Amino acid sequence: MTTKFVDIDEEQHTQRFSDIAGEPCRMLMPIEGYQKKSIVSLEEAVEPILEHVPDAKRKVYIAKMKCAELSPEKLSIDGAASITLYSMA
Repeated sequence: MTTKFVDIDEEQHTQRFSDIAGEPCRMLMPIEGYQKKSIVSLEEAVEPILEHVPDAKRKVYIAKMKCAELSPEKLSIDGAASITLYSMA
């Protein structure tokens, strides 16, 4: 006899998209002013969210390790890791 394996992370991931019908259909203003901000390390960038996402520093470390083999002239490690971090569940 076997049991069905249910991946809880996959189930939660699916739910992230199922509530889109409840989102208001309105245009949002474009993000402005970011061009004037200085570029900081990914560790510095996550500092403001640490009280809400306590394991953010660990996730930054993991994202940077995943991106360590990328070519620096194409995208910086922090740039690549920020995309990886954004897409991590």
